[in-house]
Amino acid sequence: MLTLGIVNTYDRIKIHEAHYRSIARAAPIAYAFGFNLALFDYPFKMNAEELVGFVKDKTTIGSSGKYLEELFRAGKFFVFDLPDKGFQPQFGSPVVTTSHPAREKHVRVEALAELICKKKSFLFLIGLGHKGLPQELFDMAEYHLDITSKGVSLETCTAIGAVPAIVAGCVGQAKTHKQL
Repeated sequence: MLTLGIVNTYDRIKIHEAHYRSIARAAPIAYAFGFNLALFDYPFKMNAEELVGFVKDKTTIGSSGKYLEELFRAGKFFVFDLPDKGFQPQFGSPVVTTSHPAREKHVRVEALAELICKKKSFLFLIGLGHKGLPQELFDMAEYHLDITSKGVSLETCTAIGAVPAIVAGCVGQAKTHKQL
């Protein structure tokens, strides 16, 4: 199981356009590349089903929430508070996406693709907000991934598109090489 996890570091109290637009942008990406979508620490006081309706009413992005609704119906859309001691185990190993991975936790996307082919599950964490992901997530995560492999920092929505696309592409290549 692969999950795209977006961690809100933007504003934890007040709902901003950036919150629901990030959800609307992430949903078609998660759907297209076969990922679950999990939100952490968003300021909505709603469950996943209510949030689908809210996002559908607020934006036309992602075919007006069509893909968010598809994810929800398939049991692939989740809303959580940020955990103190670890992420939900069903999502597998947390992977912090960063342009500055710690040397001892750094993993290349090709290595993750090999593990995914062996049925390992991963939660790819992307920060929403200029602060990026909090340090405690860097400490908690088993792996750190620089999706660019060049230390290039990506804006949130760019990372939301790049991470699943590149991971899915590498998994596809790894599967093809195994068949040869």
